[in-house]
Amino acid sequence: MRRSARVAAFVLTVAWLASVTVSSGTPQRPGRPSAAAPRAARIISLVPSVTEMLFAIGAGDAVIGVSSFDHYPGEVERRTKVGGLLDPDFERILSLRPDLVVVYGTQSDLIDRLSRASIPLFRYEHASLADVTATIRSIGARVGRPQQAGALASEIEGRLARLRAQTAARPRPRTLLIFEREPGTLRGMYTTGSVGFLHELLVTAGGANVFEDVKRQTIQITAELVLARAPAAIVEIHSGPDWTPARIARERDVWRPLASVPAVRDGRIYILTDEMISIPGPRVADAAAAIAKVLHPDIFK
Repeated sequence: MRRSARVAAFVLTVAWLASVTVSSGTPQRPGRPSAAAPRAARIISLVPSVTEMLFAIGAGDAVIGVSSFDHYPGEVERRTKVGGLLDPDFERILSLRPDLVVVYGTQSDLIDRLSRASIPLFRYEHASLADVTATIRSIGARVGRPQQAGALASEIEGRLARLRAQTAARPRPRTLLIFEREPGTLRGMYTTGSVGFLHELLVTAGGANVFEDVKRQTIQITAELVLARAPAAIVEIHSGPDWTPARIARERDVWRPLASVPAVRDGRIYILTDEMISIPGPRVADAAAAIAKVLHPDIFK
């Protein structure tokens, strides 16, 4: 998929997650499956984070189709690709004869068509870091693996709690978390406010969000705003095979014109390229630890 389409999909997804929290006042929780729901044996997942959950709880053998964005674990590359958030392939989905399809809550047209075809759905309604483990438990119950899901969720919660305890008494650097910008420039930058998964990852990792006063999950910002907020650290999260050490060095240099910003002046610009950091799935504790390692490296010595 071209970069523009990937960015559009990511931003639209994050924007919807923000609306889930802001419009209702409290995060929506993942729906609980009916007690009479049969164990799913032919699952299609259009949501990479839930795909990871299914494999992590031992239900990977039941996954027969995944989205175009699914690349982890490696086994998903052997599953049929059925499109993504913006371009689901309804005919291909039908041809696989699924007994459960995991969809985004924003996919209204697809949800209507699948419902008319009497295909059971699991609607992804993640809104916060806590909802990651809630979704693991919910999908585990739906596919007949509640014990495995419960154990995994408890392990993740324990790891996050331990990391919060490690960073609690430390100075919290004022941090700008960038999840998108145009390559080679400081245009098209997107960051997170004080709502949702990415903000909570940053706080768990021992950072203070420089936009914590903005009650939104997605904020498009300019270089002028970065100058005004003067972060002490800048963390960028990106993914893709083309993020070589040479490219990372070039992209760090893009910040040089903002030499008065403390993060730039002190060389505290960190570009993290593991896709797990932007996926609210079972690797969230690893994602939080990856951010903590650059903000508080002494914890891990």
